[in-house]
Amino acid sequence: MRQVGLGLRARKGGAVVVGLDLEDGRPRVLISTLLATGADGDRLSLEPYRLAAEMARDRSGAASVAAAAAVAEGRRRQNELAVAGLQRVLQQLDEAGFNPVVAALLVNRAGWVTDLLAYSSAWPEHVPVAEGLAVRAALRFAIQECRLETAELDEKSVFDRAENVLGLSSTQIDARLKDLGSTAGTPWRKEQKLACVAAWIAITASTS
Repeated sequence: MRQVGLGLRARKGGAVVVGLDLEDGRPRVLISTLLATGADGDRLSLEPYRLAAEMARDRSGAASVAAAAAVAEGRRRQNELAVAGLQRVLQQLDEAGFNPVVAALLVNRAGWVTDLLAYSSAWPEHVPVAEGLAVRAALRFAIQECRLETAELDEKSVFDRAENVLGLSSTQIDARLKDLGSTAGTPWRKEQKLACVAAWIAITASTS
């Protein structure tokens, strides 16, 4: 079975997932899809920190016990949905004769935030940051549950990393991404390209 690398780029409610293998050293997109960490009409899974921000605070002005419980339930649902979604992707690839071995998760430099509820409660304008970090945490949980090798790549520097790992110039990488988009289908926007580059780096490093 051909080995496959996955790239995941978080977004509100889930992630873009791109899976590719290497055919004679050249990347080939096998799947480009969306993985949900939130369900339509379910605010707890879609935006637990926004929902918590709308709830009454305790006497000290911090998030209430009820808000903490809501966030915990929302995060549980996100994890559950992420695992189910990733399992479907893996099953689809397995049925087509491919073996996913590594998943690259794109991250940012807000990883220092550990208490997302306290952070989003103290700075309401940062609620979207907390939501994004929660989605990444759910994706990380799913990758571990599915027992894939994990790579975390900084989104801001991923193209610099690609040049080093792949031994290609930025112009060559852009050209390859354009070619891959013609076979991957739509949409093929920045999110898909980022996930694709992450997968390309991961499978190259894993098989070298």
